[in-house]
Amino acid sequence: MVIPADIPKICLAEIDLHPILGLLSVVRMPASTIPDLIVKTHADPDPANMCMQMFYVLLALGQREFALDMQARALEQRCLYRIAGPAAPAIRLLALMGPGDMMDNTPFEFVVENSDIRLDLLFLLPGHELPEIIPDHDVAIVAIGESDKNRPLLAHMEALLATWPRPVLNHPQYILRCARDTAYQLLNDIPGLLIPATRRLEREQIRRSRFPITIRPVDTHGGNGLVKLDVNVELDAYFELYPDTAYYVAEYVDYRAEDGLFRKTRIALIDGKPYVCHLAISDNWMVHYHSAGMEFSEKKRAEEAAMMENFDQDFSVRHRAALAAIADRLGLDYVVLDCGEMRDGRLLLFETDSRGWIHSTDPVDIFPYKQKVMQKAFDAFRTMLLNHSASRCRSIHGPGAWPS
Repeated sequence: MVIPADIPKICLAEIDLHPILGLLSVVRMPASTIPDLIVKTHADPDPANMCMQMFYVLLALGQREFALDMQARALEQRCLYRIAGPAAPAIRLLALMGPGDMMDNTPFEFVVENSDIRLDLLFLLPGHELPEIIPDHDVAIVAIGESDKNRPLLAHMEALLATWPRPVLNHPQYILRCARDTAYQLLNDIPGLLIPATRRLEREQIRRSRFPITIRPVDTHGGNGLVKLDVNVELDAYFELYPDTAYYVAEYVDYRAEDGLFRKTRIALIDGKPYVCHLAISDNWMVHYHSAGMEFSEKKRAEEAAMMENFDQDFSVRHRAALAAIADRLGLDYVVLDCGEMRDGRLLLFETDSRGWIHSTDPVDIFPYKQKVMQKAFDAFRTMLLNHSASRCRSIHGPGAWPS
């Protein structure tokens, strides 16, 4: 690769950043303590930290637009932040971020919770230079997700990372493979895998589709704007509700099981290996964990618990070849898959997303089985960071610490 002459030299040093509470810490706080946190935050003499802390507070309170405004104010002043964590970290992780929330960036703080990993955030802003000094770190990871909004930033990062002085995970060129139509083209011929034919289309092109279809505006996630349309005449009403210029259109696949229910499994591929993160069971084809009513059904939770407990001996064995091929073709160090299973035994893939949210925030009294299973994924993430940073250090510099 030819390195552009204007790529800046990257200087690393230990920086004493005053830590702030991330979204996870704020979410875990009792509601009664939030007003005190807000008062304390507004008394912070560092205006950048004050604004970024309020970003996380407002995000936890569901005030997204106000939160993003506070983040923008913070980024006008500084692009480096440290999430409160261990006093003596064993691993220093630098997450490369773009402006936005969890729809734009991978929320790695949920993955490193209660670990010995220090998490620093470097926000890369369009048209802005890197800071003169970047916190030294053992490994960096690109947190910016694939989207039309982020594509220019990811393209800029590709050249920037070519000279990065530390190992980098989730390179931008591989993150771009998570685009829904790109993922279909890349993965659709894997044996044992069914991925619905997915295209990016404009309005008039969609009218020529073969129905039923599922449709969603480009750059939406979490089911926003996702609808199943059975006939062409339903398009006009849909376009009135979602007046975008481009949409992802996929063939509708009926994946309900013999009991009439739909099941979606979330899997994290970490260093190429699968780790189960949840099983959602619903009577609706559009399955989301938060709307599946898992907390209200002991039967559903028992099935999820059994599936998670036996995942390594059952699901991952049955779909080993397909999952390995997905990991190999995507080339990502960390990526989250949303999957189902067809009655004929094939793995059904809905989505690949490097921003996928994995966590252990479900109430322990209702979901007592999740903590142990999720810890396996978190431990695998830590091992990945350790292996990539340590192996690079040994191979280039021999035993010992990185040179500055």
